[in-house]
Amino acid sequence: MFFDWTYFVLVMPAVIFALWANARVNSTYKRYSRVSNARGLTGADAARLVLDRNGLNNVPVEAVNGNLSDHYDPKENVVRLSKDVYYGKSCASIGIACHEVGHAIQYAEHYAPAKFRMAIVPITNIGSMLSMPLIILGLLLGGFTPWISNLVYAGIACFGLSTIFQLVTLPTEFNASRRALVAIEENNFLYGDELVGTKKVLTAAALTYVAALAVSLMQLLRLLLIFGGRRD
Repeated sequence: MFFDWTYFVLVMPAVIFALWANARVNSTYKRYSRVSNARGLTGADAARLVLDRNGLNNVPVEAVNGNLSDHYDPKENVVRLSKDVYYGKSCASIGIACHEVGHAIQYAEHYAPAKFRMAIVPITNIGSMLSMPLIILGLLLGGFTPWISNLVYAGIACFGLSTIFQLVTLPTEFNASRRALVAIEENNFLYGDELVGTKKVLTAAALTYVAALAVSLMQLLRLLLIFGGRRD
């Protein structure tokens, strides 16, 4: 029976880290979604105020279904908040709403990492779909026609695109959180323990992106170790 040590040594720890990060963001959000802000602002209120004060009156704020489904859609130029965040008056709601507004401000200011991430989305999606089929084809057919074995390397390169996407995501997300905290403090949305709670929510969310990059990097390294040195 074949034992794939690369998976257990490289990928498995990253996967466990990712599972822990996802569990932590959910538990942290659940905890601080019960801590109301003293001003009684909803996530939608905070998002609207920050957008308007940054000259983004044309960017709407919409409520959408789903748990932690909050996002900024650059194609539609709209901030979409999950209903719990949109209507919620917790410090967690304020933090998440302002984080998504941070993304809207990034695009308005032509923040390079955000623009680059958006630009590579189509090629990253294609690469993700083609990576494993190309590797499998290269392995199966490489023995018949030597040049076809190069499909293995093409597949690894395609997978590498998703790793680049995850890498560019980190500064984009960290910057959006920084912008959110600055806006919260400048506008006096939260005070004392409320602000501490929001920082914990945003930090927990940031860890999920770190974990996603770790998984992608370890998977890429695993592919390079298994197939990178092939000569036939």
